[in-house]
Amino acid sequence: MNVHHLELFYYVARHGGVSAAARAMPYGIQQPAISAQILQLEDSLGITLYQRRPFQLSREGQTLYDFISPFFGGLTEMADRLRGGGENRLRIASAEIVQRDYLPEIFVRMRRRVKGFHFTLTHGRQQEIEALLAAQEVDIGFGTLMEKTTANIDSRELLRLPMVLLVPKQSGITKAEQIFEKDRIDLPLVALEARDVVSRSFQSALRQRGVEWLPSLEVGSLDLVLRYVVEGFGAGLVLRHPRLELPPNVKALPLEGFPPLCFGALWTGRLSPLAEAFLSEAAALAGELSA
Repeated sequence: MNVHHLELFYYVARHGGVSAAARAMPYGIQQPAISAQILQLEDSLGITLYQRRPFQLSREGQTLYDFISPFFGGLTEMADRLRGGGENRLRIASAEIVQRDYLPEIFVRMRRRVKGFHFTLTHGRQQEIEALLAAQEVDIGFGTLMEKTTANIDSRELLRLPMVLLVPKQSGITKAEQIFEKDRIDLPLVALEARDVVSRSFQSALRQRGVEWLPSLEVGSLDLVLRYVVEGFGAGLVLRHPRLELPPNVKALPLEGFPPLCFGALWTGRLSPLAEAFLSEAAALAGELSA
């Protein structure tokens, strides 16, 4: 039996499927590659190791998993022992804005604080992060805290960011109310996709005011929102974070009475010393930015 195929099967069996295994692997590998190599393992053994939909190990698959699990499950602990007993790897999931504007600096600080620090990073929104934590596929998550956390998920608020509208300076608009008071808003709105928490929060606040203004342009990131405003394609909905730098031809309009978005950390169970250190650095940076 190919040992690499056995490792892939271990992750598939442990995490309940190929897609979850791909996210949990300590190195990059795509789902099709995992599926193809598991098929090779099954062909070499002449058996089916698991049912695909819904996922369920076969009797032979369970027997094989029970045999290989102690070895592959203990590799991380053994690596830590060989490095001198210090834990230095952290699995993190976070929202896009956190990945872009905050995590790089925290990673730099952690490398100064913890010798040999390294990490894996996965993108996700709050519900996706909570699912990854529940499946023990990540150690800690960072993102918006819009909804009540599920059972056994702990959270800590770190930062609150207000929503603002970006408009070209030449538009003549000086405050958001000039837009909202119109009977029919003909100014195109540039925003993230409808299911994104920023868009959902904004639309909810508009409905409370009896205002209808749906996006004309849905883009994939807050950077793209700014880009389209710069090019004069409409008004853009973004978060006003401390590191938001606006070009000379764009201004930000405060959204008075609109709720800010809360960002924080999510985890389950007791944090490891490494995760505690990471959370400490995240809280310190959030405090500096708030000040």
